[in-house]
Amino acid sequence: MEQGLAVSAAAVLAYMTLWFLAAMARKDNSLADVAWGPGFALVASLGLFQGRDLAARQVLVTLLVIIWGSRLAVYILRRKRGRGEDFRYAQWRRTWGRLFALRSYFQVFMLQGALMLAIALPVIRVNTAPQPPLGTLDMVAAAVWLAGFAVEVTADRELSVFRRNPANRGRVMTSGLRRYSRHPNYFGESVLWWGIFVFALNSPGGWLTVVSPLLITFLLVKVSGVPLLEKKYRGRPDFEAYARRTSAFVPWFPKKSGS
Repeated sequence: MEQGLAVSAAAVLAYMTLWFLAAMARKDNSLADVAWGPGFALVASLGLFQGRDLAARQVLVTLLVIIWGSRLAVYILRRKRGRGEDFRYAQWRRTWGRLFALRSYFQVFMLQGALMLAIALPVIRVNTAPQPPLGTLDMVAAAVWLAGFAVEVTADRELSVFRRNPANRGRVMTSGLRRYSRHPNYFGESVLWWGIFVFALNSPGGWLTVVSPLLITFLLVKVSGVPLLEKKYRGRPDFEAYARRTSAFVPWFPKKSGS
């Protein structure tokens, strides 16, 4: 795994540096969000083709990561069309001043590359270790991955439809899956990475890669997902009412008014 991790690290370093240069040229650091999904696809593909013999599990896990990463990149690109830099990155652009380029490289692109490697550990483990035939545990892993992927895709599609309606401009979406979770897309992404981790349990030492789903879940719930996005809406009466009755992450039935 050490060799696979070293190759992946070198590839991610070059990959994220190229995206940083593109972001500087376009004055849009939110290109880092576009780079996120395909970066995992790159790591998965590199690991797959480093091995001499391709096992069914390796091919399956790599394909699942490529499907997820490609779908996410296309979705973000469509969402970005005509909107410019995301408000979170635009705020950093205003506050970082003369150190903007340096901090962007390390605090946005290199940090994201490091997190990418940590989260991709189950994929690297699967693609660099001898693999037994597919079995029952793989069926469980595939079911978990499919559930997470379906939730993420459905949540993103519902939000796209909501935003296309001019009558919803400035409104907080509270219908569909967002009736049960304020961030079902983030929940789905977390779940699918737990599925990838379960695939890795078939590999020697695969349980050690539990850092991957734990890390992505922590980031989405406590760092770069829920907190940053909701900061934009804090203080709005409609959002505060929605937040009081709706789970932030794990889908659950809404609380009754006043409870």
